[in-house]
Amino acid sequence: MITETPMDLSELLAVVAGAQVELGPGARSLIQAGRAIVDSALAGEEPVYGLNTGVGHMKDQRVGREELGRFQEWLLETHEGGLGEPLPSASVRAAMVTLLNKFARGGSGVSLAVAETIAAMLNAGVRPVLSQTGSVGAADLGQMAQIGLVLIGRGSAEIDGDVVTGREALSRAGIPEPRLQARDGLALISTNGVSIGEAAILLERGGALARRAEGVVALSLESIRGNPSIVHPAVGRAKPFPGLIASCDAIREALVGGDLVEDPASPRSVQDPLSFRVAPQVHGAFRDAVTGAEHTVGVELNARSDNPLVAIEDGVLVHNGNFHPIHMALAMDGLRLAAVHVGQLSERRMDHLWNAYFQDVAPLGNPRAEGAARVAYGAALRYSGAATYAELRQLAAPATLDVPPLDMGIEDHATGAPLAVRITAAAFDLLDDLLAIEILLARDVLETLPVRPVLGVGARSVLEQVDEMVSGSPDSTSASQIHRMLIGSWR
Repeated sequence: MITETPMDLSELLAVVAGAQVELGPGARSLIQAGRAIVDSALAGEEPVYGLNTGVGHMKDQRVGREELGRFQEWLLETHEGGLGEPLPSASVRAAMVTLLNKFARGGSGVSLAVAETIAAMLNAGVRPVLSQTGSVGAADLGQMAQIGLVLIGRGSAEIDGDVVTGREALSRAGIPEPRLQARDGLALISTNGVSIGEAAILLERGGALARRAEGVVALSLESIRGNPSIVHPAVGRAKPFPGLIASCDAIREALVGGDLVEDPASPRSVQDPLSFRVAPQVHGAFRDAVTGAEHTVGVELNARSDNPLVAIEDGVLVHNGNFHPIHMALAMDGLRLAAVHVGQLSERRMDHLWNAYFQDVAPLGNPRAEGAARVAYGAALRYSGAATYAELRQLAAPATLDVPPLDMGIEDHATGAPLAVRITAAAFDLLDDLLAIEILLARDVLETLPVRPVLGVGARSVLEQVDEMVSGSPDSTSASQIHRMLIGSWR
């Protein structure tokens, strides 16, 4: 049920996964109240952007009353250009429910029939074909126009596995095409639906990635007999960032029951290299970046972001810049930078694991040398890990500063939000690759020890997952294949 109350990210994700939607009475009332204000403005003579005037550099050109409906279709037709592969189904549904939830806030002034059609499309599995690239982050104009075209029987949509015209998709689903009224076209395109929706999907993954990274740190600590003092409860109390406290707790809990914490003589050194020692601080910053981004995306999801904004409480239309999702774009840039730091620590720890494998363990002189050479999956991937980090490092650059001025200099700032989200997702993929290699390297070290130490419950769980994959695979299975299997189990 989409109501007048704010939508949680979890509710959005439920619809992405296939849950049905329904516009509640309160949402319908707000949509109709917003529409009444638009109709009142139409009856007057005051110029209102995109309603009775053009858009962009044509903002001061009036649109005749007899052209109002056709003008809304023209807006969709002139903004639908996009490039790249079609977006996946999850991204399309996320964009559609974001759009519908925006309508339910009442700030769009959209016709109720348009909102009802979006809901019906979601419930019937009609998914417009959206291009990957079509927005600079000042409303996702291109992709949202592609959604709008399907409503009027144009464009392309997928239904029951077939890609057909918008008209055929609606016909198959038994959904009538709404007749666009003044304002409807602008309301359809003036949403950061793709950016917000894909960010919500990404952030669900971010929490899981943080937990996984801490399990990897615990396993690496176990493999080199590192010092667990780095996650003593006093550390979090002394610097009470929520993410730092949670990271310390997670790593400490992963070590419970193992020799590293049960045997005071187990650590080899009073303190370890910084890539181990500051893991809770760096991972904690990543956790807090995820939490901060969740808040920001939640605000954007429930914002009234139209220009002009239908201010129901004031009974007026207000020209403004709420379509500009700069908070979210900056949050994505910051989240990606935090992920790169987590990846940097992982890659630096690989170097110490490599040293432990070849110097401290010395597999060529070890009684288990033959077995060690056969199972050195992580060592085989070490150089690939270095290359992966180099690629990850390139993604640390901001995506929010590079959009040039557009439309005769009228649109001379943009946020780059969709790009920021997309390359943050790519960074998460690369970070997963690095963590998988680190796990395999830590396993290499443990496999060459004469006696494997008792591991903490969380570290043991990480290792057992890989052991199960290795034991169930032929001896000819390559390091790359094991890596792919491990990554596949995470996604």
